[in-house]
Amino acid sequence: MRKLVPLLAVATAALVACATPSPPPAMQRVQHLVVIYAENHSFDNLYGLFPGADGVANATPEQRTQLDHDGTPLKELIVFGPDGQPDARFPRMPNAPFRIDAPPVSRRTDQLVPSPIHAFFHNQEQINGGKNNMFAAMSQVGGWTMGYYDGSSFQLWQWAKEYTLADRFFMGAFGGSYLNHQYLICACAPQHAEAAPAMRARLDAAGKLEKKPGSPSANEAAVQVFSAGGGQVTPDGWSVNTSQPPYQPSGVPPADGGTPELANPQGVPAAGLPVPPQTAKTIGDTLSAKGVSWAWYAGGWNAALADGQQPASVKRKVIYTRDEGSPNFQPHHQPFNYHARFAPGTKDRAAHLKDGDDFVHDIEAGRLPAVSFYKPAGRYTQHPSYTDVQSGDRHMAELLAKLRASPQWKDTLIVLTYDENGGYWDHVPPPTGAGWGDRFGPGTRVPAILIGPMVKRGFVDHTSYDTTSILKFITERWGLEPLAGVRAKTGNLSGALQQ
Repeated sequence: MRKLVPLLAVATAALVACATPSPPPAMQRVQHLVVIYAENHSFDNLYGLFPGADGVANATPEQRTQLDHDGTPLKELIVFGPDGQPDARFPRMPNAPFRIDAPPVSRRTDQLVPSPIHAFFHNQEQINGGKNNMFAAMSQVGGWTMGYYDGSSFQLWQWAKEYTLADRFFMGAFGGSYLNHQYLICACAPQHAEAAPAMRARLDAAGKLEKKPGSPSANEAAVQVFSAGGGQVTPDGWSVNTSQPPYQPSGVPPADGGTPELANPQGVPAAGLPVPPQTAKTIGDTLSAKGVSWAWYAGGWNAALADGQQPASVKRKVIYTRDEGSPNFQPHHQPFNYHARFAPGTKDRAAHLKDGDDFVHDIEAGRLPAVSFYKPAGRYTQHPSYTDVQSGDRHMAELLAKLRASPQWKDTLIVLTYDENGGYWDHVPPPTGAGWGDRFGPGTRVPAILIGPMVKRGFVDHTSYDTTSILKFITERWGLEPLAGVRAKTGNLSGALQQ
């Protein structure tokens, strides 16, 4: 009887192996995946004029025409300033999408422009059940949300023309950068059960942000809600809008006399409490469990680590600052820094969280791991208000050129996409229903370019994807344990590959 036990174990292992399907040949050719994660533009905002794509011209009258809070069409588009009142720097325009880089607005691509609010509950209300006609009303900048560029002068546009542009790629979660970075690594929202009442969203009976008494018509001024920034945490304890990591670099400095590697657990008034260390399973966990090499590279990481460990009384020169020479490091764009497995002093932190300079060196030396994530420093992300579109376009195009010259190019797939829409309008409704969506998303459509020698050339991929499609590709390609939050029906990126 004892001899049967090892035989049964072998047979069981063989059955499990047989039950795990091999990835299709097109996937198997990919030995190195590189994900470049830019910031805050909808598909229509950057690629709405791209030939062959589902762009601005395809928007229906219902999608183009923005509504006031009472459901009536806005009389015109008005851009609101920091005070919530009409901004005299911008003209009043017809209620329709408009060119940012053409008269009468005429903003250059190297200029800073307003940043529409991009928050969880705002985004849900803006989408309005797929009609996409509440963007102007539910934004602190009003009609600016309807602006878009002629992107044909961008270097990334030329890469999209040469390889594959996906025009049905949606941000994984409603809202902003913070939650969508979490969706990139775990397809999950962080939990923050201990969040103070001031951090929690204040919602009305319909589940929308509660508006203040006297909140004005969008024909007059910007909407006013009780929850500043849209509320960091849902009433039932899910962290959905910008919140700070428990470890440095963080927007919460160390406690006086405390451990310099940690954020002050008491928080600061401007940011609230830091998010507690998370334990949800990430793609890093599943890659490591299978022995697949990977790294998260972040521009400005080393400088931000040093900056974050200074006493709270010292002014930050790297974190959340546009001072001369600063990379303008954004701590809430570093999702692994919220997870206990990657806490300061752990071997996983040292092995997998790296500086942006390491990314360039590893490209040139041909030693990138099997899976690489690259997060540009804030000054190169294309995020409106604190950087311009042109700087990030140039930076990412230079990286693509280095990757194409790398010894590893022959078996590399690059996915260059955007974390979220930045509050900008897009006309295509996100997919909904079982297997397509859930309470967290997907949100508005964003650009995604797929690049590499095995990618279809000059192709527009109309397959429906979202941010979790990247996780699905990694999981299927390397035979990993699936992550629970990856949506069953979203594509796995193989539609862009030569078969």
